[in-house]
Amino acid sequence: MNLRPFHLAIPVSCIGSAKEFYGTKLGFEEGRSADHWVDYNFFGHQLVCHIGDSVTASNEVDGKDVPIPHFGIVLEW
Repeated sequence: MNLRPFHLAIPVSCIGSAKEFYGTKLGFEEGRSADHWVDYNFFGHQLVCHIGDSVTASNEVDGKDVPIPHFGIVLEW
């Protein structure tokens, strides 16, 4: 499979909390960062957390409310 990396930026309210969750709890490797953003290796893709306002919204997908924004990786079962 030929990986075509994507870049996804998401809003967060606290960089420290984002680092704790994505870096420590999920174990994503941290890349570049500044005081208002940090990026991670997300299964070969780039996930960037930016300090910013988040709009609370969701859409129904398969009968469930799915938050926006969201992201995922397709895994082989």
